[in-house]
Amino acid sequence: MKYSKLCETYEDLEQNPSRLKKTAILSEFLRKLKPEDNEILYLLQGKTFPDYSEKEFGISEKLCIKALSRASGVSNEDIVIKWRDLGDLGKVAEFIMANKKQGTLFSKPLTVKKVLENLKKLPELEGKGTVDKKLSLISELLTSAKSNEAKYIIRTLLGDLRVGVAAGTLRDSIVNTCFPDLEKEEKKQTLEIVQDAYDKSTDWQQVFDQACKGTKALEKTSLEPGRAVKVMLFPKEDTIELGFKRVGKPALIDFKYDGFRMMINKDENGEIKIFTRRLDNVTNQFPDVVKYVKENVKAKTFILDSEAVGYDPKTKIYKPFQDISQRIRRKYHIERLVKELPIELNVFDIIYYNGKSLIKEPYKKRRKIIEKIVTSYPFKIKPSEAIITDSIKEANKFYRKALKAGEEGVMMKNLESPYKPGSRVGYGIKIKPDDPDLDLVIVKAEYGTGKRAGWLTSYTLACKNGDNDELLEMGKVSTGLKEKEELGLSFKELTEKLKPLMTKESGRTITVKPKVVVTVIYQNIQKSPTYNSGYALRFPRIIRLRPDRSTDDITTLGDVEKEFKKAHPH
Repeated sequence: MKYSKLCETYEDLEQNPSRLKKTAILSEFLRKLKPEDNEILYLLQGKTFPDYSEKEFGISEKLCIKALSRASGVSNEDIVIKWRDLGDLGKVAEFIMANKKQGTLFSKPLTVKKVLENLKKLPELEGKGTVDKKLSLISELLTSAKSNEAKYIIRTLLGDLRVGVAAGTLRDSIVNTCFPDLEKEEKKQTLEIVQDAYDKSTDWQQVFDQACKGTKALEKTSLEPGRAVKVMLFPKEDTIELGFKRVGKPALIDFKYDGFRMMINKDENGEIKIFTRRLDNVTNQFPDVVKYVKENVKAKTFILDSEAVGYDPKTKIYKPFQDISQRIRRKYHIERLVKELPIELNVFDIIYYNGKSLIKEPYKKRRKIIEKIVTSYPFKIKPSEAIITDSIKEANKFYRKALKAGEEGVMMKNLESPYKPGSRVGYGIKIKPDDPDLDLVIVKAEYGTGKRAGWLTSYTLACKNGDNDELLEMGKVSTGLKEKEELGLSFKELTEKLKPLMTKESGRTITVKPKVVVTVIYQNIQKSPTYNSGYALRFPRIIRLRPDRSTDDITTLGDVEKEFKKAHPH
């Protein structure tokens, strides 16, 4: 397929903000694909690899500017000036190559195959001469590219495609393409089957290939140890009594740890890999966890769902998440961090065991397997602390015990429930003290003035519009951060995280890719016509970074509306 055909679809998607219209555009495009073109599924999301892949292009704006200069003959300086004006390096490439194309009328048309071939080589390059080799691969594509093709090549390289194809839109388009004549109820069931196949495989090309063969092929999708998989999510509930109504009696109740999720994999070769809920491979950051698992989990293969909790190595008192979150982010001085910021792994679920998937097995069976294969070694690894009860009194007592131990609260889980990767289905719920907090993503930031000049000091926050992944703004926050780094999360640290994510600059305000998730506390939620969510937070304050979370995990508009109604019941 010619790359220009894909770029025409990109243009249509970019110009139509409606999710229904995007789904229709995508469905029409997918119907025209031949089986050998199915890797286009990755390119539709601005990628060349499945979501579970650890490979990254590793391309900066600076390198793109150099490649664009080499392909067009325009100086780096002129490209940077145009970038400041347009705020989108993709549009800069489009502008420059539109003028340059007058001299290259006989260049060979780009194909999707050629684009994929060059882009897939980028993560493989390492060692001496890597930068020049990357420049050559990118310049080769840009030299042959039409103006709009250059725009999307640059945007793909920078992970900023801007066509609005969220996972839910891709899923719906696959169903429309492969199962066009379904009744409403049949379509709903098929959507669930397609979503389930993706949640197990985290690979849209594989899902599309199977969907083209029918639902039976999709239902054969299985987990694979060593490949990142989405975690099951848990909605909030207000009280133990309401928790029992949601999950039934008796229920398993375990601690809700103030840590971060880890999916621990052991494959058939005995290799152990650790993934976060964002599907990031953090195995190298946690050699201590690898050691604990090797020595204390007796099974040939497995996928464990667990929570890593930090503690003080001297006092053995558990630490809050923000004190140990740097273990996820740091890639250097690992041995020192292991000693200074040790963690305990609390295993609460198992979804694959000795060659078999357990996700359809009842939770009570999965829990028994955990207790059989995980040797408890306090402050290293153990099954999560838990009870099984139908007593509200006993459950509340256990809840108080969790809070006294310094944990966030408790989880309540249905003993008969399967495991649903990637879903927030209510098989389990979380209960914690009613401190109003939300996990939101930063979408814009503003430079400070005076003694805070040079730092980004005001941040526009957004929630998610349910399953369609649209981000809705909820106002600004400028408190909670420190001026001195040694005192905690600082303006300097957040500025360093946000500046590389900039996609547009206008005066003192920058727009950033929605990658940085923060937990915010607030006094109350109020209705607001100013923001497209319809709500704003009164006196918001950032209390922590959430490097373990992505936009998949942030607060939804439904969550916000629920919190608003609690405070305004009439």
